[in-house]
Amino acid sequence: MTAAYVALEGGHVLEGRGRASGTARGELVFTTAYTGYEESLTDPSYEEQILTFSYPLIGNYGVRSERFEDDRVHPRAVLAKELTEDVADWLETEGVPAVDHLDTRDVVTDIRDGGAMKCGIAVGEDVTEEDALEQLEQCKAMSDHTDIGAQVSVDEPTVYGADNDGETVALVDCGAKGSIVDSLLARDATIHVLPYDAAVSDVEAADPDILFISNGPGDPANYEQAISLVEEFVEDTPVAGICLGQQIVAEALGGTTAKMDFGHRGVNQPVLDLDSGQVVMTTQNHGYTVDEPGDYLEVTQINVNDDTPEGLDGVDHDIITRQYHPEANPGPEDTLDFFDNVLEMAASPTQRAVPADD
Repeated sequence: MTAAYVALEGGHVLEGRGRASGTARGELVFTTAYTGYEESLTDPSYEEQILTFSYPLIGNYGVRSERFEDDRVHPRAVLAKELTEDVADWLETEGVPAVDHLDTRDVVTDIRDGGAMKCGIAVGEDVTEEDALEQLEQCKAMSDHTDIGAQVSVDEPTVYGADNDGETVALVDCGAKGSIVDSLLARDATIHVLPYDAAVSDVEAADPDILFISNGPGDPANYEQAISLVEEFVEDTPVAGICLGQQIVAEALGGTTAKMDFGHRGVNQPVLDLDSGQVVMTTQNHGYTVDEPGDYLEVTQINVNDDTPEGLDGVDHDIITRQYHPEANPGPEDTLDFFDNVLEMAASPTQRAVPADD
């Protein structure tokens, strides 16, 4: 059996079965999703993290590339109770270390009680506990990955649906899932996917009906250029955001964000709409949240479990953001109408002036 060691923040080392060789370090997190492992593993929001699956068997319906959200696996390493050969072989090919035969109940409990933590992984024929501990020592806090957007964003503007007749979207790619683009294309939009550090001129060149900030990994405060774009365009252009995008919009408009203890990661997060009283089930993957929305945003939806903001609307602007993933890959389709609402807002903007500072 290939040796595998998992070093946790604080120095405790777990031993498991190695399924894909290599060394890695990152923030240890868990997901409660029991399906959608292909989508989760290719979600750019897991960049610089080590993903633990709480569901015991991962891989029971194979690996199909048409379900991927990006062209590569993003977690630095993968932990599970049991991985099938299909998933193990895929991770080996991707160069992503994988460990199973772990008691993931204990791992998840440690994360739940102590919060997301630094972790080091070593898998291979000749690795030792010290190799995993060395990786742990080199692990940085998530907020210290100050340019993480560069690891997950497009390098140059890319256009999808150029011949479509619908609204034009400038999608700032902070680590966008492919299904966000697909959801907009299905509604006849033209999407200009822009780098995470796009300049004002890049947005102006797209001449968008809406500025859309995507999901992505890391601390929203580190996405300074995306924050600046929202500040620049919010007076004249409708703004939307998903996940990290909601946090970036809040940061731009005087709100604050905070790191959560262990985040929301799964496909069964209940969200309450404060206006209608309806509860919907959602897919989520985030470790930061909006702490205070500021004066220009109002909380319209909350998480039933912990009351954190799940939806924000503009008070004096055309703004709509969601903390969860309405594109539903993986997960329930309760909130797909978000994309309809975004494009309707873009088609009929009702912009009002920003109140002057006293």
